[in-house]
Amino acid sequence: MNATPPSLPAAPARSVAVVGAGRLGAVLARALTDAGFDVRGPLGRGAAIPAVDTAILCVPDAAIHDAAGVARPHARLIGHVSGATGLDDVDFSIHPLQTFTGSEAPSVFYGIGAAVDGRTPEALAAAEGLARALGAHPFRVDDAHRAGYHAAASIASNLLLAVLDAAEQVAGSVGIGTPEARGILAPLVRQTVANWADRGAADALTGPIARGDEATVARQRAAIASATPALLPVIDALTAQTRTIAERARA
Repeated sequence: MNATPPSLPAAPARSVAVVGAGRLGAVLARALTDAGFDVRGPLGRGAAIPAVDTAILCVPDAAIHDAAGVARPHARLIGHVSGATGLDDVDFSIHPLQTFTGSEAPSVFYGIGAAVDGRTPEALAAAEGLARALGAHPFRVDDAHRAGYHAAASIASNLLLAVLDAAEQVAGSVGIGTPEARGILAPLVRQTVANWADRGAADALTGPIARGDEATVARQRAAIASATPALLPVIDALTAQTRTIAERARA
């Protein structure tokens, strides 16, 4: 990566090229346009990048190095939206702490966190400014802590879906179809998440493990072992971790 970006043709100070036309690229381009930026894109693979003040790479982590090299002659600052990749090839990073399908309105960024970092004070300020313009709250995560931060985000989103999928499977084993299972479990999930956000896991924990009702826990495990035995390793690990939370609540 060049330490000093090359001189570029004149471009509007708020011009941004969004490189990558996937889920986040599409939403980010709409949101930046709504925020008053002159947005070029989202630009697909191989598209020409115009002269801009800032290029934001919304590409897979493995493609960041090459995409940054392509963008460097055309942008004064280059950033990426990866939560796990460092700043070796770019000037800054901005990782919106949200899950995206690509169809969200620009308001999806309002009030969320955005992990930012920059190689220089100017680059960090640019990342923070972009986050605030989107309506997000920037917080700094440096390269040394990036993997741990991203792991926390993955647990809260991706691994949570694995838990919910397990709940769907167990519900299905007793005759509750998938659409109905999601419908009846979703309010429970929402309230549980709301309680966790307000009070933390130990104070929000309810159910047989919190009550010390091991007989009920054993009956639940037996039912899962009979109907969906492939889930037992996941259930056993989650049960053990839930016992740890319960012990913390009683301490």
